[in-house]
Amino acid sequence: MLLEISFVVTLIFICLFIYSFSREGEKKIKRRYKDYVGEAKPNVNIDIKKSEENIKKKISFFRKKGSDYYTKKLSTKKEEKLEKSLLKMGNPWNITSAESQFYLILFRISFPVSMGIIGELIGIKPLAIIILISACIVMGIFLPHLFINLKIKRRYETALKELPDFLDLLTVSLEAGLGFDLALNKVISKSNGVLASEFHICLEEIRLGKARRDSFIGLKERLSFPSFVSLINSILQGEKLGMSMVQIFRIKSQEERDKRRQRAEEAAMKVPIKILFPLVFFIFPSLFIVLLGPVAIELINGLGK
Repeated sequence: MLLEISFVVTLIFICLFIYSFSREGEKKIKRRYKDYVGEAKPNVNIDIKKSEENIKKKISFFRKKGSDYYTKKLSTKKEEKLEKSLLKMGNPWNITSAESQFYLILFRISFPVSMGIIGELIGIKPLAIIILISACIVMGIFLPHLFINLKIKRRYETALKELPDFLDLLTVSLEAGLGFDLALNKVISKSNGVLASEFHICLEEIRLGKARRDSFIGLKERLSFPSFVSLINSILQGEKLGMSMVQIFRIKSQEERDKRRQRAEEAAMKVPIKILFPLVFFIFPSLFIVLLGPVAIELINGLGK
């Protein structure tokens, strides 16, 4: 929640900063009009579209300058690591590794500054503001990595839920007599989600001339949870040995359905343990207050007499 508030506050400050520049031309016109005509509020028609275009140009300018700067600064190893993290997230913002580093530094600077300004406006004591800024600096270091890992984990969980149904559809298509690529294309066109988008990227890479094995290895790196890695390894091994794809997918489909059932049973077995904590800390104390409260009040009143 604090991360979302900080992003909103930072975005507001940046927009206000850019908007102040966009209004500078209008202010100059008003000042000159006042000097020559003597009226404080001239009837000046401002083109809204031009001002919006100016704001967009300035935003893209700062983004380009920041990405160019960090493209030069980033080492190859760090750039590859950032690129892999973005690919595992699905790159929801469609940015490069240099741009992500620029936004990361911008967040680490603006987050403590914005929280300090808010603390000053609220009227917090200087010592508390210093502690708040220090905490925000520490959070600015760890929160982005935590956020990225959380996004990757959620994406993997979504893909894992989609995997059994996706394999069932693919198995049915292969059993109907379609080739592997054609069956995969047919399933992708009829479904949405993480797996469909990733396999679509894989097929597009193959069409553009990338080696088939390299495309599947890249797919495995983007979705590197155990079930999917095992599936891609089976596909690569089956193509290498000339095995029937129908048989491979029939076995994997059955395995994933069994694993899904086992995961559901495991989650159901964890429910009594998970419900124990709210029972002990919230429900039982309330029951004791309701049941034993009147008795305790009567005893206290009786002892008082």
